[in-house]
Amino acid sequence: MSVGPEVLEGLVRRAQAAPRLGATRLVIIDGPSGSGKTTLADQLAEALTAQVVHMDDLYDGWNGMLAGVDRLGQQVLEPMAAGRDGRYQRYDWHAGEYAEWHDVPQAEHLIVEGCGAGARRFDGLSTLLVWVEAQDALRLTRTLARDGEDAGDHLRAWMAAERAVYWAEGTARRADVRLNGWGAVTWPPTGL
Repeated sequence: MSVGPEVLEGLVRRAQAAPRLGATRLVIIDGPSGSGKTTLADQLAEALTAQVVHMDDLYDGWNGMLAGVDRLGQQVLEPMAAGRDGRYQRYDWHAGEYAEWHDVPQAEHLIVEGCGAGARRFDGLSTLLVWVEAQDALRLTRTLARDGEDAGDHLRAWMAAERAVYWAEGTARRADVRLNGWGAVTWPPTGL
């Protein structure tokens, strides 16, 4: 999924609002797996010249969504809110262990994308919360193409866990902007 120039310009404009994470404008892109978050994050990062933190690097495996959200807060967002650089250790899914460390320096913009990134506890830190969604069948097709057919059972369990987290957090309802899996704005009603 990629967004058209008008949608991208609107997101960039909204991302220019006042910083709330120290001097950094934090853009969070959340939504279920396979909806198009990573593609949007890459597109927006290029437009903003921003670093991207991928939640996939913070989860410690298929059951690690909530632990990944905790690691995002502890290792990246809380230090940055206190005026320090963030730093996280990437989880290597193939090796099943933590790997190298990644620095997250304070900058004008930081984008965090991934399932659970829009947790309510980060509301006071983010400049922009974007929700991206797509139908389950499309998401499953996209994700299986990315992760392989062997991941099917894990993906279905992950999708159930996502639903529980998103229901509890109310992420879609709290989002500043909602996009569908094809890059079209579905909320706010008047566009960006």
